[in-house]
Order: sequence, then structure tokens, then C-alpha cells
Amino acid sequence: MPVCIAKEIHHAYGDHVALGGVDLSVDGGEIVTLLGPNGSGKTTLFRLLCTLLPLQQGSITIGGFDAKANPLAVRGQIGIVFQSPSLDKKLTVDENIACQAALYGIRGADLAKRRDELLSMLELTDRRADFCESLSGGLKRRVELAKGMLHRPRLLLLDEPSTGLDPSARLNLWSAIRKMADEGMAVLMTTHLLEEADKADRVAILSSGKKIAEGTPHGLRSEMGDGLVTIETSCETEVEQILRNELGLDAQCLHHQIRLRTDAPGPLVATLLERLGDKAESISIGRPSLEDVFVAKTGKVFE
Repeated sequence: MPVCIAKEIHHAYGDHVALGGVDLSVDGGEIVTLLGPNGSGKTTLFRLLCTLLPLQQGSITIGGFDAKANPLAVRGQIGIVFQSPSLDKKLTVDENIACQAALYGIRGADLAKRRDELLSMLELTDRRADFCESLSGGLKRRVELAKGMLHRPRLLLLDEPSTGLDPSARLNLWSAIRKMADEGMAVLMTTHLLEEADKADRVAILSSGKKIAEGTPHGLRSEMGDGLVTIETSCETEVEQILRNELGLDAQCLHHQIRLRTDAPGPLVATLLERLGDKAESISIGRPSLEDVFVAKTGKVFE
């Protein structure tokens, strides 16, 4: 049975529908990413899973507990790392973790054992006596993870965990998250970074409160074919008509770009060069990305 199950989640703020019937599940040992631009519903779903918002419609079960009927039990099953920092900068790493432990009634030998295990896993042992204000952004995020994992939650919820981190710190953070999943923890994280979502075991893409696609990153990209041809042009309407009516191609027009999915990009480019001539300002070939999946499903640019 999945650690987290959300079914038919609807949520509205007045007349604005933030979520319009979203289903989601997360298994132990799995990293699932909620990918979507701002306003897609990621934060609302995250807050519902954290029991910070009351359920309006649908059901959420975490660790076997119903979020509506027993929110306190659900809170005991989850660990949370919010987008905004929660560390006390004037305390050391050890002291920050001890404060978190007090909230869950963890003390004595049990606290020492869990803290040592987490510091070792997250490669923080040599920084345990450092004041948090002296740590880099990546190290602070790892301390946040240690706090979220201290009570051994079944589900770890991460809201934009790499916000503000440089590329090197993001890699280190992701390595720590993967270690947690390998230990059997279920991990659900929100992100708007395509390269981050590509590292997850499964991706759920949200747009305007709807789940528009779900699957492994490789599986989602494979639906787009082996290649993607992009034509830059200022004559979109004319070029699109040529592609559809004369060449029988299914073209997608978007902001001075026309995209074509194909399993044989080489021969197609030769045909396009011959037929379009100067109407094509540039023609490029690439492998489909998660951004291309989003564009294909929504007809919108991923912002």
C-alpha cells in the first residue's frame, strides 16, 4: 500500500479553483516530484498534505491515517522542509536538532543515536558544533533535512528544497535526498526546475490545478518520440499551413516557434530546408525534455 494516497482533491480560494480533481500516490523508497509553473497548484496540494489547509473535497491518507479525520496522526507520519528557512541561526547544528527533538519528545540516548545517524548520512558530523549562521546555503538545507527526518517520518515533504542554492549545492542536496529514499522513506517534493524533476523516480506535471501528465521522466519524454525539430520563424501561419497541408505534419505553433515531433529528424530537416527556404530563420534538432512534454500537453510555455 502506498505511504501517501490523495484522491480527487479539489480546492478553491473563493472563485479561484486552485486544484480541480488531482490524484497522487507515493510509495516507500520512491521520490516523486510535483512539477509545474507558479500558479499550477503545487503549493496548495503541499499544504493540504501537511494538514495546514482543511480538505474541501477528496481524501488524503498518509501512513494509513485519514488527514481529515485524524490530522494529528498524519503529522506524526510526515517530515516537512518548507521553502522558507526554519533554522535558528544563533544556535549550532546540534542545538537546532535538539530543539526539533523536543517537539517530538525525543531525548536522551534515543536523541543522541538518531542525531549521530542523520549527521553521518548528511555528511554534517564535522559541522555539528558550528553556528548555523556560518553555514553555506547547501549545508543549511541539509540541517533542515536532518530536522525533518529526526522523528523517522514515513513521508518526507520538500517544498522547493533547492531554492536559492547554487548548482553544486543542489547536487549535494539531491544526493542526500536520494540516500533517504534508498533507506525506504517516501519523498514528495515540489519544484519548478526541470533538471531537478528529471532526477526523480516519477514526475507529476501540474498546470492550472490539473494533473496533465504522470510517469517516469524517461517514459514521459519517450511519448514525444526520439527527436524534436524546432523551427524559428516570423511567418508562423504560413509555415504552419505548409507543414500541415502540403507535408501532412502535425505542427505545434508557439511564440514564433513551430515544433514537430519525429522519430527521424535528419530526413525531415532536409525536407524542411528545401520547402521552407527563407521562411525558416533557424531549424534545430534536440531530444525531448520535460519542458517539451509540458508544452505539448498544454500549448503553453513553461514559466
